[in-house]
Amino acid sequence: MPKASEIKKNAAVELDGNVWIIRDIERSVPQGRAGGSIYRMRMYDVVTGAKRDESFKDSDMLTLADLFRRPAMLSYIDGDEYVFMDSEDYTSYNLRKESIAEESGFITEETQGINVLLVNDSPVAIELPTTVELVIAETDPSIKGQSATSRTKPATLSTGLVVQVPEHISAGDRIKVNVEERKFGGRA
Repeated sequence: MPKASEIKKNAAVELDGNVWIIRDIERSVPQGRAGGSIYRMRMYDVVTGAKRDESFKDSDMLTLADLFRRPAMLSYIDGDEYVFMDSEDYTSYNLRKESIAEESGFITEETQGINVLLVNDSPVAIELPTTVELVIAETDPSIKGQSATSRTKPATLSTGLVVQVPEHISAGDRIKVNVEERKFGGRA
């Protein structure tokens, strides 16, 4: 049983007899009070999708649920459902758009390194690699000779995600994007 301070995003925990996926963690240190940090976690029920916010002291013990990771690729998008196919046994996993809203801007059918997270054999979330390669769909024209400056411009990627890129990057270029920071990471 890990402490609250050891829990990471996309972990599955058991709380009040239900399994919850942790989507967001905020750490705060109370001023002028003895003790450790407070971890505020936003969780979603894996069965109903209900949202819950809980606060834990850093020493509180939590019970991890059985969570399995399966390598997968995006197969297709059907309305509000993303369908992923297992890379090993070709099982399909359907996930609602709301459950992967933060990650959907980084996913294309070419994206490698996606893991589908399973709890009790049902898909609950996806896990992305640290960097993904995406194509720039639209940006201002590149300015010749601007590769040495640190000025940036907004660029809309093929998935609709907008990131800041250096001025020398142009539409159609393939770039690496850091998933955690949502930042430009270099040309692909």
